[in-house]
Amino acid sequence: MRMSTWIRQHLAALRALLVLTVITGIVYPVAVFAVAQLPGLNDKADGSLIERDGKLVGSSLIGQSFTDADGNAMTQYFQSRPSAAGDGYDPLSTAASNLGPEDIVDTPARKSLLTTVCTRSKEVGDREGVDGARQFCTKDGVGAVLSVIGPRDDDGDVSRPAQVVSVNELCPARPFLSTFRGAAVECAKEGEDYSVGRIIPILGDAPVDAAVPADAVTASGSGLDPHISPEYAAIQVARVARVRGITAEQVSELVAAHTAGRTLGFLGEPRVNVVELNLALDERFPFQG
Repeated sequence: MRMSTWIRQHLAALRALLVLTVITGIVYPVAVFAVAQLPGLNDKADGSLIERDGKLVGSSLIGQSFTDADGNAMTQYFQSRPSAAGDGYDPLSTAASNLGPEDIVDTPARKSLLTTVCTRSKEVGDREGVDGARQFCTKDGVGAVLSVIGPRDDDGDVSRPAQVVSVNELCPARPFLSTFRGAAVECAKEGEDYSVGRIIPILGDAPVDAAVPADAVTASGSGLDPHISPEYAAIQVARVARVRGITAEQVSELVAAHTAGRTLGFLGEPRVNVVELNLALDERFPFQG
């Protein structure tokens, strides 16, 4: 290949590089930015930020925890769903817990997902004055799980257990069941390993449709979801109205105003934006406590 041909090829490549750099690195980003600043689009492009009295108070796309310094729910506000993002709704740590339905036995290091859900359900029920009972949960808000120890049959079942332990209820707790298959149920001794037994979650007599909705006890996949279900909002209305000294009807009207339907009429579920709802509460009915 002659030198002149080599030079022409490389000059053509350099020109293509410069042209594409200008188009994709300058023209396209500037065009997208300009379009995003058009009326009706600029708010979303800037992060759907919310300002009150000239101060940035949040984003309508990112939830917040309405709790005090000790992590207790502030009763004058609607409560968000739990968050697994950092210490709660941390945009830099957006994540889920990565725990699944088989995580049912507590360990010294942490509570199981089942016990976490049971505990949250009881706390929400007590706070909102509804039944916090949930299937596979004890009345005290821990996972109702037994380790059934003894000889197993061909199907792996233990028909005549030698020992039955409520693995999530540490002694001296009184087990949620007194007997199981003819054997007395014992509380779990700290430090003991009961994995040798067959682990059996107990359904219990709680209703299939719990009064405390699922989004009140489980985190979203991102940990940042600012929405709750209308069902979770509904059980909070009476408390918020009582604490703020207003009527339940006034609170319900605000909830309805901040409830969005399914996207395009068929995608997702109806939802209530907790951040915007609580801001509207403070504007319309300031807390006097």
